[in-house]
Amino acid sequence: MVNTDNKTGWSRTEMAQKVALDIPDGSYVNLGIGIPEMVAGFVPEGREVIYQTENGLLGMGKAAAIGKEDRELVNAGKKCITSIPGASYFHHADSFTMIRGGHIDICVLGAMQISKDGDLANWSTGAPNAIPAVGGAMDLVAGVKRIFVITQHVTKKGLPKIMEECTFPLTGKQVVERIYTDLAIIDVNKDGLFVRELAPDVDFDYLQERTGAKLNLYTDIDN
Repeated sequence: MVNTDNKTGWSRTEMAQKVALDIPDGSYVNLGIGIPEMVAGFVPEGREVIYQTENGLLGMGKAAAIGKEDRELVNAGKKCITSIPGASYFHHADSFTMIRGGHIDICVLGAMQISKDGDLANWSTGAPNAIPAVGGAMDLVAGVKRIFVITQHVTKKGLPKIMEECTFPLTGKQVVERIYTDLAIIDVNKDGLFVRELAPDVDFDYLQERTGAKLNLYTDIDN
């Protein structure tokens, strides 16, 4: 267990901005519940990204401004949102046809645990009294082309979320391509975990101490 008292690293808003910057122009993107929802607020200027919410909207915009909420317009996390010009609404089943049919380019999900091989656990701790919250996560990791994860680097108790093997029930095996945390951006590939970017005031040793699997540094990467 490590000390989690200091505030070193990116804020949740900054984490969401980092993800948004890495989404290519013209992408169709599904956002999970929690921190991933924030990504919709940061589409870079000059770039078009079409956000899908699995409860039946293609063309989700930013969160609704306070006082201008429409309870008929919510995302999968039941938060009031906006829609962009040209947005379309459809049945829940049609939404999952898009997901299962491979029509969504990127999905951004939260995580409880991620393994060094890209296994994802994000729906249950497996404890007898745990409340499962699978939602559409298993469909998403099976049907979407690229899976990004955004999460705090360690739990509230200071335990690593990135580890050799997940101990919680899996959502999917070898599905995660990139991990965004408050401390770093990490790529998952066949050779292991590679640090793409460190947060300000975070060095490699600090990051490794808070990670339950071996990390590697890119020696030459074309950004």
